[in-house]
Amino acid sequence: MDYKELFAGVARVIEGAGVFIMAIGLAVVLIRYVYDVLRGGSDNYSRLRVNLGRVILLGLEILIVGDIIRTIIVETSVESVLVLGLIVIIRTVLSFALEVEISGSWPWQQRRSPAE
Repeated sequence: MDYKELFAGVARVIEGAGVFIMAIGLAVVLIRYVYDVLRGGSDNYSRLRVNLGRVILLGLEILIVGDIIRTIIVETSVESVLVLGLIVIIRTVLSFALEVEISGSWPWQQRRSPAE
């Protein structure tokens, strides 16, 4: 086994971990949402959206790591680097959009206080 095969396996494991985190995170978030609804809490939907957004953000970041490893070490070609760049741009835009949804402000702005 050479280093390319080794790192291809590492990239697959990392990407699998990202998918696993999103799948398990979705299940946990939904179970907690059902529990909160049955318990009669308030603002359950907003909490569901925030928690689901956090799970997706974490999964996306881990998937990006797997893509970077695979592109830089395993598939070193101009085409694969361009595809990686496009994937990173798309996932970064998604991350920013999710962050705005979760916090209500851009990441570089000060966080809103609850009174606002």
